[in-house]
Amino acid sequence: MDIRPLRTLDELHACEALQQRIWGFRDRSIVPHHFLRTSKDNGGVVLGAFDDDDLIGFVFSFPGYDQPTRRWKHCSLMCGVLPERQYRGVGTRLKRAQREAVLAQDLDLVTWTFDPLQSLNGHFNLTKLGAIARRYERNVYGDIGDELNRGLPTDRLTVEWWLNSPRTEAPPRGSGTPSIDLWNHAVPCLNRVDWTESGHPDNTAIDREPLEADEASVWIEIPDDINAIKAKNVELAQRWRSEVREMFEHAFARGYIAHALATDEREGRRRSWYHLARTSLDALLSQTVR
Repeated sequence: MDIRPLRTLDELHACEALQQRIWGFRDRSIVPHHFLRTSKDNGGVVLGAFDDDDLIGFVFSFPGYDQPTRRWKHCSLMCGVLPERQYRGVGTRLKRAQREAVLAQDLDLVTWTFDPLQSLNGHFNLTKLGAIARRYERNVYGDIGDELNRGLPTDRLTVEWWLNSPRTEAPPRGSGTPSIDLWNHAVPCLNRVDWTESGHPDNTAIDREPLEADEASVWIEIPDDINAIKAKNVELAQRWRSEVREMFEHAFARGYIAHALATDEREGRRRSWYHLARTSLDALLSQTVR
């Protein structure tokens, strides 16, 4: 497999088709080839993962200005891999290549957004890449026109990927499996979860007390597979959206930063938790991901 910039019009057209194959976009929702071309000719990063001559994944970002931190950055709009080629390190290689390209422009920050209910994305962005999140945005994109987001508001966490931090420079470590027992609520968790008769996780309680007590770190549990819930019970999925929104917004307002997503499986049941710390950004960025 080869990671390199998309150069020709044929490759840019292949990227249009790839967006539809990965996300099921309607025509109006894809990033068109002429925008990709203009961006890459003016500081944008448009990299493809090629298996021989076949485009199997890509990453796209462009220069921008980050208002909260008051610094120039790259805004990463898309990183996608064909479903049949996922979970084989392609996405990680694309992001590492993106990091090198952005550093070559003397910039050290890349931001993007992702759905906090998508546990695999949370693990990839925070635990594997070493990014952090401290901003929650409601219904950012409205109706994107794809299958993945259908039925839910497009709430997003904004990721900050600090390219020169030890968190980012160190190779990814571990699988994100927690070293402590989260199943029995032995740590400060903002929600308690039980399972419905149909076998789906559901919140039984939301608890702000750990935030009010200024605990050093807190946890937020999310469904390990929100897509399976949405396919069977969209009302439960919508309730998860609003409750996770409430927990993140209150935690961020009190200075917590999301920095990892842990997963664990017992007796055929897989669970996922975000880990948030109440600390300074510099202190968090100095830590390597474990």
